[in-house]
Amino acid sequence: MDFRESAEEQSFRVEAREWLGDHLVGEFADARGLGGLGREHEGFDVRLAWEQLLGKAGWTCLGWPAGHGGRGATVAEQVIWAEEYTRAQAPARVNHIAEQLLGPTIIAFGTPQQQRRFLPPIVRAEELWCQGYSEPDAGSDLANVKTRAVLDGDEWVVTGQKVWTSLAPWAQWCFVVCRTNAGAAKHKGLSYLLVPMDQPGIEIRPIEQMTGGSEFNEVFFDGARTAREHVVGEVDDGWRVAMGTLGFERGVSTLANQIGYEAEFATVLALARRTGKSRDPVLRQRLADAWIGLRLIRLNALRTMSTETPGPEASIGKLQWASWHRSFGELAVDVAGADIDRPEHDDLRTIFLFSRADTIYGGSNQIQRNVIGERVLGLPKEPA
Repeated sequence: MDFRESAEEQSFRVEAREWLGDHLVGEFADARGLGGLGREHEGFDVRLAWEQLLGKAGWTCLGWPAGHGGRGATVAEQVIWAEEYTRAQAPARVNHIAEQLLGPTIIAFGTPQQQRRFLPPIVRAEELWCQGYSEPDAGSDLANVKTRAVLDGDEWVVTGQKVWTSLAPWAQWCFVVCRTNAGAAKHKGLSYLLVPMDQPGIEIRPIEQMTGGSEFNEVFFDGARTAREHVVGEVDDGWRVAMGTLGFERGVSTLANQIGYEAEFATVLALARRTGKSRDPVLRQRLADAWIGLRLIRLNALRTMSTETPGPEASIGKLQWASWHRSFGELAVDVAGADIDRPEHDDLRTIFLFSRADTIYGGSNQIQRNVIGERVLGLPKEPA
């Protein structure tokens, strides 16, 4: 990529910056910074109203094709929007799972009927989504899912449990990886179902975290139903679709993470300079390594986004940013030192605590290394 901004890109940056400045006022002025890391519950109603305002103004789903309600924005324009959004301290998005994961999946694998039904409400932020992948015995080993779906006339009946489900209390829909063919090999008997959340047979239990929040949830399906046509891709071919979704997650959302990490790094760097910790040669080297890591995360995210349907190489990005952020949490604590328990360092403590999970959720580091080794480098499979 040529990282020099064209005249059109500079104009787009000005448009984005001015729009954010003009609209982060009134009720939305107080929403600045809400819903950050580990604080998904903060100001949810005002953040949803903000999301719907973004949709009306054409600032959601930027990278989607215009024919599906997006702006057909280039990778560079998506980067610019993410940068300006972060710099404006706009509130954390509430529909990122639908916009960044499900929407691109339906565009790539869904039927025209599914695209007409589900994409417009995502653009308008009228329907929120959550992700039903992990289970108590199938976290990183997604192919081991036990949640099953059985066809009953024109409906699928879903029974099982999902865990670590973000946004479940607010979502109207969940995309659920289910076992639809118990006799097939693990990867061969899965289907990717779209399941409405507001119905009998679904129970949501929040999981309280050590940050004090409950961003993640358990979701129990006990005879929940969804229409027969709400399978994305072919029946029993859900593994391919699920891997496609993870590929999309490794692109745009990784870039958004990286831009947020830039702000976190700036806070820690300023603290190190203010307290004199930046003169310590060991901490100084760690700060330099963290800065270099941020550049690498950015470049790899851009490379991932440049492919239409990301492949297994996308696991490189997950391994990269998860390891970086966990190490950064430790760096933040070391820079704050004995003052880490002071109220002004609440955000640094949250970063440290929450980043413990980064190398587990969304596919653990161990699984990412297996994917890279076997599916990217062509190494022999891990012994059973």
